[in-house]
Amino acid sequence: MVIYGLIYMVPIAPIAVFGIVYNFSSGAVALVYIVAAIAMVFSALSYREMALSFPIAGSAYSYVRYGINQFVGFLAGWAILLDYLLLPALLSVFAASAMTSLVPGLPAWIWIVVFVVMTAAINLRGITFTATMNKIFLIIQLLVLAVFVGWALVAVTQGKGHFSLDPLFRAETFSWSLVFGAIPIAALSFIGFDAISTLNEEAKGGGKTVSKATMIVLWLVTALFVIQVYIAAIFVPAGTVFAEGDDTNNAFYNLTGQVMAHWFQVVVTLTAALIALFANIMASNATSSRLVFSMARDRQLPKILAVVNSRTKAPANAMIFITGLSLIVGIVGVENPALLTSLVTFGALTAYILLHISVLVHFGARMQSRRIFVHWVSPTLGAAVLIYALWSASDNAKVVGLAWLAIGVLIAVYFRMTGRSLAQSDLDDTPVESPATGKSHVAPTITTYQER
Repeated sequence: MVIYGLIYMVPIAPIAVFGIVYNFSSGAVALVYIVAAIAMVFSALSYREMALSFPIAGSAYSYVRYGINQFVGFLAGWAILLDYLLLPALLSVFAASAMTSLVPGLPAWIWIVVFVVMTAAINLRGITFTATMNKIFLIIQLLVLAVFVGWALVAVTQGKGHFSLDPLFRAETFSWSLVFGAIPIAALSFIGFDAISTLNEEAKGGGKTVSKATMIVLWLVTALFVIQVYIAAIFVPAGTVFAEGDDTNNAFYNLTGQVMAHWFQVVVTLTAALIALFANIMASNATSSRLVFSMARDRQLPKILAVVNSRTKAPANAMIFITGLSLIVGIVGVENPALLTSLVTFGALTAYILLHISVLVHFGARMQSRRIFVHWVSPTLGAAVLIYALWSASDNAKVVGLAWLAIGVLIAVYFRMTGRSLAQSDLDDTPVESPATGKSHVAPTITTYQER
């Protein structure tokens, strides 16, 4: 579970957006990732509490559905669909763009087809095979990152850079508005720890395992992210502003070539473009299909998407649907990755906000929990930080994201008017005792992948 979470989040994720975050924060790139991590810790705590009480697949969709009600739960699922449906396509676009720079003779859409089809084929073989591939990809990423850190420390002793507090705080350029403005971009690196919760029904130990893995993964990636961006930033001269375009997009790669060696720049580029992104596409496809499966099982999406392969226990139809959608969106959106990035982040953060509210409603109002920090303070602070971050997002993201949510509201209203949202496929409302509060609440009994 920890390996799956690390692969989904990508240990070297900040490499791709280092230049953008550096420009947005006026060099306080390490501080941005620390603040973003704090916001995600609140979200991770909320995921942990809901996973213990509702050990089912579906991530934020299922937790909000049973924490508040089915209507708001559908909206949470609809919001995070922006993340889960578009992320495989976005990652394919990133990987294709990198490959066209190395092999300009082949158009980007061919690489998109290759990446999407190959990752789908691996996932259709089941989660066990996927986990084995993930271990290999994770080891390669961590090895490259370790070499980068070690080589950078040697470069400091050679006088090529010096340790400084500037990546954390620079008085003359510091501004909280700049820091929070960069959080939606940095948050793209953190999006993924919630993917662990989609495997709630397949994990040995269920919700307990998921809750532990969620916290472990978040602490690990926070350390990895902050270390790599801090070390990279100490080699950037104070006051630097990367020029728009390739200088910003390739800032980290160019830095490794200047400080270390050109061949290592190629290694880092290939690792990020092929190993990291390919592994992330594979994990993203697996996670997205399980969210679609969960919503289809609850009759919020076509029932055919709830079919499970009897041999591999994988939600096969949902995976095929995600593969087809990724191909279409990837090929159409290959020229506009910025908008795809904004929409992915908008959908995820919106779902996280609803998750925090579900914790307040379920544990706070409904269960009258006395665990003040976990069930009252943490979700309140988490929602507040994420709302501010969304408010600081780009106008395009807010316009398209709100339009997507409006469509979701109309669909949810239609379901409610027709009585469809009241039906709970394979569910039986049974009072059980909450492991978090000791009080009785209604928890779902579900036909899981294996039982199907």
